[in-house]
Amino acid sequence: MKLKQISIFLENSPGRLYEATKALGDANINLRSLSICDVSGFGVLRILVSDVAKARSIIMEKQLPARVDEVVAAEIGDTPGSLAKTIKVLMENKVNVDYMYALAGTSSGKAVMVFSFSDNDLAIKLLQENNLKILDAKAFGIL
Repeated sequence: MKLKQISIFLENSPGRLYEATKALGDANINLRSLSICDVSGFGVLRILVSDVAKARSIIMEKQLPARVDEVVAAEIGDTPGSLAKTIKVLMENKVNVDYMYALAGTSSGKAVMVFSFSDNDLAIKLLQENNLKILDAKAFGIL
């Protein structure tokens, strides 16, 4: 139940984010989630998209450096302390959270977190053992 995420490395200059998102939009690719962060003069745009293969092809045509990574999306309680409780289970089993980001706009009454773990398979097992729902590609409208 891992998801394919595209990480695009963009120069931190005007127009680069626009160029990437416009190219995806023009190709009728829907952004299902995204996160962007700045790292020493460039940005890393992490996206879940409706069509990974097509998006990767578009990004390659634009000659933007990118890679496809596996991530895990999980629903957690939308209450104070839920994230810490989730991370504690992982920490106790020596699974590191490399990075994560949250999604807004869910109708389930839950928070949705997208994680990159040091061991995705073990993390999925631990999260499921603790009754957390792992979301698959279908839940995101990903082909």
